[in-house]
Amino acid sequence: MGASLGRTEHKFQDLADRTGFSVEQIKNLHARFQHLSGNQETISRENLESIPALANNPIRKQIIEAFFDKRNQHQGDVGPLQQIGFEQFIMVMSHFRPPTLRTTDEERQAMRREKLRFLFNMHDTDNDGTITLAEYRKVVEELLSKSGSIGEETVKAIADAAMLEVASTNVPHMAPDDFYEGITFEHFEEILKGLEMETRMHIRFLDMDTTMRCGKATS
Repeated sequence: MGASLGRTEHKFQDLADRTGFSVEQIKNLHARFQHLSGNQETISRENLESIPALANNPIRKQIIEAFFDKRNQHQGDVGPLQQIGFEQFIMVMSHFRPPTLRTTDEERQAMRREKLRFLFNMHDTDNDGTITLAEYRKVVEELLSKSGSIGEETVKAIADAAMLEVASTNVPHMAPDDFYEGITFEHFEEILKGLEMETRMHIRFLDMDTTMRCGKATS
C-alpha cells in the first residue's frame, strides 16, 4: 500500500515537473479524470462529449478533438488517438496553464507560442501546415451555428470575406487572380500578435479554472 502510494506521488511529481502544474493541481486533475472515466485508465471522446458545460460551445468538436490529437502531446507525433490516459490528458491541459510571477520573459514567449500552436492545430484539421478556406469556413459555420437567422450562403460570404482580408494583410501584393493557399502558422502568429494569450487562454468546462489553482474537483 505504502509502496503504491509512493509510486503515485512520484508519478504526480514527475508530471508536475514536466507540465508546470503544482502537485496539488495534478491531484485535482486526476480526481476529475477519474470522474470522467468512471475510474478507468483511459477516456474516449464520448466521455468528454458528456460534459454539460460543453454542450452549447460552438467549437465543442474542436475542443474535444484537441485532446486526441498527437500534435498536442509534446512528443512530435501526428495523427489521432482513440483513447487517452491521464498522462496524455495532462499534456493537453498544460497548454492552458497560465504564467506565474516567476515566469521569465523567455518562458512567457515560449508559452505564448505553444498556446498559439495549440489553437492553430485545432483548425488545421488535415495537418498540412495551413488553415485553408474550407477549414476556416467550417470554423465560421460552427461559431454562427447557434444563430438560426443566418443562412448557409451568408456564412460562406462571411468566411470568404474574412479570409480575403487575411490574404490581403499577409500577402499585400497578391494579384486578383492569385490563389491564397491558406493561413500558415507564421501568418496566424502575425494575426494574433496583439492579443494577450498567456493568461486569457484557459479552460473551465471541467468544473475547474486552470488560470487559478484548479480548485477542488467536483462531481
